[in-house]
Amino acid sequence: MRIQIRRERINDCHQTESVIKRAFANAEMTDHKEHELVARLRCSEAFVPELSLVAENNGDELIGHVLLTKVTIGIGHKTESLALAPVSVLPQYQKQGIGKILIDKAIEKAGELGYTSVIVLGHPEYYHKFGFKQASSFEIQPPFEAPPEAFMALEIYEGSLHNVSGIVKYPPEFM
Repeated sequence: MRIQIRRERINDCHQTESVIKRAFANAEMTDHKEHELVARLRCSEAFVPELSLVAENNGDELIGHVLLTKVTIGIGHKTESLALAPVSVLPQYQKQGIGKILIDKAIEKAGELGYTSVIVLGHPEYYHKFGFKQASSFEIQPPFEAPPEAFMALEIYEGSLHNVSGIVKYPPEFM
């Protein structure tokens, strides 16, 4: 198996949404509408086309997708950040490191584009591998009820969340 990560193309949208649906079909914590969220985000001002990435198997089959979209942190002085959501890998390819490859590449690309941090709501055991820490350790809070250990932040560049605090504001498409 040869995995290639590339930017999602316009003609990939339906196939990407199918991957997302199938990836979350048997997930425990889901509303089964992640594909609809991605469709809404693609049409929003928060969408960064370069940060919607797909994984291809042998250059012909889409097997995964990751999306980073713009959010802000703070109320008065706002700092731009990114939200990681969702990460999708077809069930038969899960637990083979494809999600990790997608996330690593998305974070690398975000840094190249000048973004300095990423926010995620997810499994702490999984996201700690990437350097995510409890967002509360940076004095960053979610705009909704969430277990503190599951709401995390990542500094793409060390110290990039220094002097950043407040509530994360997600684009309305997330709600």
